[in-house]
Amino acid sequence: MKNRYTDLIKELSERELLFHLYLTQLLLLVVAIILGTILFDNFQEFYQLFNWNDANVLLLGGIAGVIVVVIDTILTKVLPEHLYFDGGLNERIFQNRSFIHIAIIAGIVSFSEEILFRGVIQTHFGLIFSSIIFAAIHYRYLFNWFLLLNIIILSFFIGYIYEVTNNLSVTILMHFLIDFLLGLMIRIKHDKLERTGRDVHE
Repeated sequence: MKNRYTDLIKELSERELLFHLYLTQLLLLVVAIILGTILFDNFQEFYQLFNWNDANVLLLGGIAGVIVVVIDTILTKVLPEHLYFDGGLNERIFQNRSFIHIAIIAGIVSFSEEILFRGVIQTHFGLIFSSIIFAAIHYRYLFNWFLLLNIIILSFFIGYIYEVTNNLSVTILMHFLIDFLLGLMIRIKHDKLERTGRDVHE
């Protein structure tokens, strides 16, 4: 099953890859809207989950996001490479994107996933349930015990930040920074390998 998934990722064209990425996020947003309509009494109740003027957005969300990236970067340097292998999806998504496109992807993913998993599911069903569902939808991580453990811990951490702040703006920024910075690192690493390859051939 793992090899089949990896082969499937390799066979996708750039257009197909982006189509599936954006379609997945759209579906998550639609599910969030449907569940939110059912679970919240009115839109105002949902809107109150956001507070962009809260100092914690930058202080807690920003710092927590950077800390996650720093820890992840250190682990990738000291642990065997196969522990971080997700079938090549993250590399395919980010390695050839412009910095602006990486920011757009990170923004869409962080917005749709945080609204559904923290804003709707965690608000009504609790941290544990939302973290389990969050890990489950990251299908590619189910084939790698380390990545699965990684995403579960990350989900609990983001969920805990939401529990503490009760502010969805904080976790959206945190999630955005994690995806954006890791996406940038994949792009920069890819560019470096390409330059090294050209130098060798010259």
